[in-house]
Amino acid sequence: MTLIASQPVQTMPAEGCTDAPVLRERGQREVFCGLTGIIWMHRKIQDAFFLIVGSRTCAHLMQSAAGVMIFAEPRFATAVIEERDLAGMADVNDELDRVVSRLLERRPDIRMLFLVGSCPSEVIKLDLSRAAARLSTQYMPGVRVLNYSGSGIETTFTEGEDACLAALVPELPAEHATAAPSLLVVGALADVVEDQFIRLFTQLGIDDVRFLPSRRADELPPVGPATRYLLAQPFLAETARKLESRGATRLAAPFPLGAEGTTGWLQAAATAWNVSAETFEQVTAAPRKRAQQALEHYRAPLTGKRIFFFPDSQLELPLARFLSRELDMTLVEVGTPYLHRQHLAEELALLPTGTALSEGQDVDRQLDRCREARPDLVVAGLGLANPLEAEGIRTKWSIELVFTPIQGYEQAGDLAELFARPLNRRDRLKV
Repeated sequence: MTLIASQPVQTMPAEGCTDAPVLRERGQREVFCGLTGIIWMHRKIQDAFFLIVGSRTCAHLMQSAAGVMIFAEPRFATAVIEERDLAGMADVNDELDRVVSRLLERRPDIRMLFLVGSCPSEVIKLDLSRAAARLSTQYMPGVRVLNYSGSGIETTFTEGEDACLAALVPELPAEHATAAPSLLVVGALADVVEDQFIRLFTQLGIDDVRFLPSRRADELPPVGPATRYLLAQPFLAETARKLESRGATRLAAPFPLGAEGTTGWLQAAATAWNVSAETFEQVTAAPRKRAQQALEHYRAPLTGKRIFFFPDSQLELPLARFLSRELDMTLVEVGTPYLHRQHLAEELALLPTGTALSEGQDVDRQLDRCREARPDLVVAGLGLANPLEAEGIRTKWSIELVFTPIQGYEQAGDLAELFARPLNRRDRLKV
């Protein structure tokens, strides 16, 4: 085994898409695997390290997806399963112990180590949960060792974050029996976005606000029956289930994309904490106005443009709501890998009536529908974007929407620009 580094909330329309039919497709898929979630997760938890147990293909994927990091050593690597491991010439668990020992000697700053399963490690039935328990016993209290699966056999790439956070939930300390209500924001957000939300919550009078994941391993938020949580990302179904098993209660809300989504998201917390309408308006009026002004710059190039979403990140429904309601784009089809109706209820209610929705993927059929519709813009994964560009169809990489800070009022204009940019690029290239 070899180590390789590497605007106010509007009343929801009664119609919407709450009970709209959904085309369910189960065919060939075109997605990244969950390992790619490490690219943003390793930047978020500042003293954690992600050790992928996989093949050289896994290592090459991560190096390609993350780009060349010249000025900083990344906090992830791949423990490559070699031929001698597969042939039984070496004990894979002994090899893993040796790699972990070398890693922790070299990186004494590590306080949390994730053993991340891959397709190869799952195929050979390597029990990483048992390995994590053994290693955690050995290295605690200095280093906590956890594991989760980033295998792409049955998952989409954003589920890597869900699996990682779900692995963290059992490690969260129990809240005090007499604890006052606290707010937990769930989902990896850029630090600048976190800081903006903290300021807004504080101005609303909500002071006890924690984030999962936390920035450091020793700052894990407590959880229990007094915990109210807001999902910042729509792809955290397993994490939400585990939090609720610990007694936490989800606050139903749209996701904080654009002025409308951010207002609705903040309003859910404000309602739970009995914040007056006057206070809420006073706190949110200025940033909401800034967001709406930023969006005006992109309204002309985007209004009336037709957009098609291939299923990839599970961000598709909130993005479709944002583009339709705040920038007047026309939704041709909104595909998503999984449609969690409970978590997306507020988004579904805000989508235009008659929106074509699809769940899952049959890539050939979806390509046929896309080619027939000839939309102005397609949101798709890298594997589909380049071929579609070659056919003259403008595209936006869905993975860029995960890497980029897009949540909150101050990022609304940046989010709109991500969709305007490919349209502008093609116009500039015209001769």
